[in-house]
Amino acid sequence: MKEKYSVYCPATRAGQQLVILTFQHHNEHHKSSCHTFLHLSAIINIIINKYYFSSYTATAHTMVGRKWWCFGNQSSDDLDPVLLVTGVGGSILNSKPKSWFGFTTRVWVRILLADLEFRKKVWSLYNPDTGYAEALDDSSDIVIPQDDYGLYAIDILDPSHWIKCLHVTDVYHFHDMIDMLVNCGYKKGTTLFGYGYDFRQSNRIDQSMDGLKEKLETAYKASGGRKVNLISHSMGGLLVSCFISLHSDVFAKYVNKWITIATPFQGAPGCINDSLLTGLQFVEGLESCLFVSRWSMHQLLVECPSIYEMLPNPEFKWKKQPEIVVWRNDSENGQDLVKRETYGTSGCVDLFVEALKDNEIEYNKKTIPLPFNHDIYKWAATTRKMLNSVQLPAGIDFYNIYGTSLDTPFDVCYGSGTDPINDPSEICHTLPEYSYVDGDGTVPAESAMVP
Repeated sequence: MKEKYSVYCPATRAGQQLVILTFQHHNEHHKSSCHTFLHLSAIINIIINKYYFSSYTATAHTMVGRKWWCFGNQSSDDLDPVLLVTGVGGSILNSKPKSWFGFTTRVWVRILLADLEFRKKVWSLYNPDTGYAEALDDSSDIVIPQDDYGLYAIDILDPSHWIKCLHVTDVYHFHDMIDMLVNCGYKKGTTLFGYGYDFRQSNRIDQSMDGLKEKLETAYKASGGRKVNLISHSMGGLLVSCFISLHSDVFAKYVNKWITIATPFQGAPGCINDSLLTGLQFVEGLESCLFVSRWSMHQLLVECPSIYEMLPNPEFKWKKQPEIVVWRNDSENGQDLVKRETYGTSGCVDLFVEALKDNEIEYNKKTIPLPFNHDIYKWAATTRKMLNSVQLPAGIDFYNIYGTSLDTPFDVCYGSGTDPINDPSEICHTLPEYSYVDGDGTVPAESAMVP
């Protein structure tokens, strides 16, 4: 199967969609094209360096060996600064002791002791008074490393020596794009910066908004007052959208172009609905034993505002409304019946409540209930209203890159006519079946193409 990227390009008729990169994907481990930065790097270089085109096609083989295509004869002093903004799960998270004693520990991403450290340091509870997800470990704080002008936190997510030696590319996040930009003349700290953030939190939380504002100001000043080309990935596009809504004047002052990649503007129905019900498995097969378990990840996601903010937009006019389907045992008049129940974008809340009513964890010998969080849902609904009404300031070029031609989860089904669910709580331990739509493997094209 060939995977395609599409991009809105202001050099063409307003609103025209161009397929600008097509390649044959040979690596089965990278199921989602728009989440594989190696193949996007040449396109990014074209966009940020003002090369106008009617169409552009390349194969993956044109970029083998990291012999990047650097266009034009611009010196590094003539380049506009670039700020890379990552998405959900795309930043290193460190646990830093609140006391003067102890060591800062990387808790995301790590391979060795991953699940143990994740449960101990990353598990959180949402505080409705502050809007923050706060770690259960009250002796430490979750912090983002700021080394290498913010690039370290989004480059190789497990920078352990043995990971680099074995070249475990699953954790090479922005690495290839950073390499491309450096090889094309960008200088870290002058024209190249990164922005990692605590992706557990809401996309509009003050901590993230203030951090992005500071990064934009830093890049603008370090480059001698040149406006910034902002490149966001996945949920990072939602964070940028929230920033525009809250700080439109700052965005207009510092940003030249905004390029967003694989952003779930209208949500990611299949992936997010299932994440709230059963969790998320980042690594499949035998390798999963070395990583954070699906169940451990589930207990974090139930308390993450950012996840609730990526639920499917109930106001969006989907071609077909996303659904959750449950085949359930239902006894009537002493007879066992199997009923097929469907839940739409609004009705799914009832299912979340039922399925998660008994969800709990053990932490420091205490039992902590983790049901569906209505406070987070209300917060996320306000975020959704903000996202639905955001307007890009005049004078800023916007490029929206998204993937197509891959089966992408949309509807989610639990149980079957022959193997139904007896109790809603069983759903949390049931692997789903999906119906699929066109997209990049995670984000439906329908959601990604409409900001």
